[in-house]
Amino acid sequence: MKEIRWHGRGGNGGFTSARLLGYAAALHCGKYAQAFPSFGPERRGAPVLGFTRIDSTPITDHSQVYACDCVIVLDETLLDVTDILEGLKEDGAVFINSAKPAAEFRKRPGVDKVRQLVTIDATAIALQELGANIVNTIMMGAAVGGTDLVTLESLEAAIDGSMSKALREKNKKVTRMAYEMVKGGKTK
Repeated sequence: MKEIRWHGRGGNGGFTSARLLGYAAALHCGKYAQAFPSFGPERRGAPVLGFTRIDSTPITDHSQVYACDCVIVLDETLLDVTDILEGLKEDGAVFINSAKPAAEFRKRPGVDKVRQLVTIDATAIALQELGANIVNTIMMGAAVGGTDLVTLESLEAAIDGSMSKALREKNKKVTRMAYEMVKGGKTK
């Protein structure tokens, strides 16, 4: 089973992307999936968690994800208020929305031991392509580009089946951009 933890802030789409990844796995890759949020104070800007589980067999565990294969951070300021590495498996991957290179984060205690650490300036992509600081589908594309949890085509199909027509093409475009950047090694 692959377990993914999403770190975001209320209102920036962390749970939406957790759910989209689950849809991609379950509806378009023939796998089993779960996606669920964990809210603290339910207000815009507060730290929130989202979780996705993906497996080839039925998933019977409905608890919070405590040991994860992948951590996706939608807002780098969360690194100052939460331990994003808690429960990360030894061979786990971390994807951070940041304009800083991964080497900057490797200076932090514990981060130097992360096997796969990818930073991508999802904020710049979002502002340029979407006209708003909405980074969730960009970070989803980056994580799938670095992990092969599902296929790019399944992500695009999940977006088609979940988003309004007005949002689909732009979100598929940024998802593909991030996926290709990570696959091609063009991240920091």
